[in-house]
Amino acid sequence: MPPCLAERGGACVLDVSVSPNAKRTQADGLHDGALRVRLAAPPVDGKANQALVDWLAGELGCPKRAVELLRGQAARRKQLKIDLPVAEVSAWLARVLG
Repeated sequence: MPPCLAERGGACVLDVSVSPNAKRTQADGLHDGALRVRLAAPPVDGKANQALVDWLAGELGCPKRAVELLRGQAARRKQLKIDLPVAEVSAWLARVLG
């Protein structure tokens, strides 16, 4: 299991390091034990947080309500709870990280 992913109570907790104002939204490897995500959204009025939740839900093929921001509302380092089996999220991470 990647260092950015943990299982907690049947759900997953994903550590993410966000870089806002990118040209496009994409995963960009690991950084300091977290998945680095470049976001094509400004860090204003929660737009980057919503863009992260929307992108992650789309990538995992789950409803947006299954992805919840736990920590880091105003920080680059964020922690998200994902209501999916850890094996499914781990397989997605393996594909993304190559």
